Amino acid sequence: MRMALDLAQAAADAGEVPVGAVVVDEATGSVISVGANGPIGGLDPTAHAEIEAIRAAALATGNYRLTGLTLYVTLEPCAMCAGAISHARIGRVVWAADDPKGGAVIHGPRLFEQPTLHSRPTTEGGLLGEEAAALLRSFFRERRSVRPVSQA
Repeated sequence: MRMALDLAQAAADAGEVPVGAVVVDEATGSVISVGANGPIGGLDPTAHAEIEAIRAAALATGNYRLTGLTLYVTLEPCAMCAGAISHARIGRVVWAADDPKGGAVIHGPRLFEQPTLHSRPTTEGGLLGEEAAALLRSFFRERRSVRPVSQA
C-alpha cells in the first residue's frame, strides 16, 4: 500500500485526483504492475488507477484473467473499477480510504455482493486509510482554495 500511496502523490503532483494502485502476486511477493489516476491528463474518463494497473497487469502476465493476484488501491473502488476487477478475476482487493460518495464495494451498489457478478474477490478496507484520506482531503482543500480570477 505504501507504493500505491506514492503513486497517489505522483498523481496529485500531476493535477490528478490522488489515487494509486498496485497489482501484486502474493505467492511470489512480486509487483506485477502499477497505476495512478490519469483521466485529466489522458483525456480518458476510464483512466482510473485501478484500470491502469489492471491493463498493465494483463500485458505483463499475457493474460486478461488475473486470478490469484491482489490489487492494492488507495481509495475504495468505484462501480466501473469494481466491474473491471470482477471481469479480470482478481482474487483480492485491499483499499486504504473508504469512499462513501463514490465507492461501490462497501458503499453505493456494493457490486461484489451482486448475485450475477462474474467473480467476487475477497476484500479488505482501511489499510493506511487515514494517510490516504489525508492526501485526498489536502488535494481537494487546495483545489477549492484556488479560485479563478474574474475577467470582469
